[in-house]
Parts: sequence; structure tokens; C-alpha cells
Amino acid sequence: MKLFITITAALFSSAVAFAPSASTRTLIASSQSQQTVLFAEPKEEEEGLDLNLEEMFDMFDAADKGQDFDKAIKDVKKEKSD
Repeated sequence: MKLFITITAALFSSAVAFAPSASTRTLIASSQSQQTVLFAEPKEEEEGLDLNLEEMFDMFDAADKGQDFDKAIKDVKKEKSD
């Protein structure tokens, strides 16, 4: 019985020793809420590429050749408007 109490007390004290204090929890909670307000940015929706199947294959070919994405998409869109 004494052994059980000793082990339980040792486990409890070691668990309490590594738990954050109340002031730390308050500090963490307040800093998280400030970050949310300070660093929040409005979400901008990405525009879709709206490519047909032929244009998708052109983009895949450009990627296989290692071309720059922006240049490749401009070329594909230019071909589409012609």
C-alpha cells in the first residue's frame, strides 16, 4: 500500500512539474488571439485556369520540358485566343 502511494505521488508530482503554469497559459492564449487579429488577411480566391483538354496537354508537355509555368500558360492562352 505504501509502495502504491509512493509511486502515485511520484507520478503525480512529475506530471505537475511539466504542466504549464496558469500565467503561461494566459500568455499563450492572449498571444494567439493577438496573432489572429494582427496577421489575419482576407482570403483571395484563386482564379481557375479554365483549360480544355488540349490546353491541359500543352501545359503537361511544357512542364515535361521544364518551361516556366507563367510563360507556358501565357503561350497556351495566346493560342486559345488565336
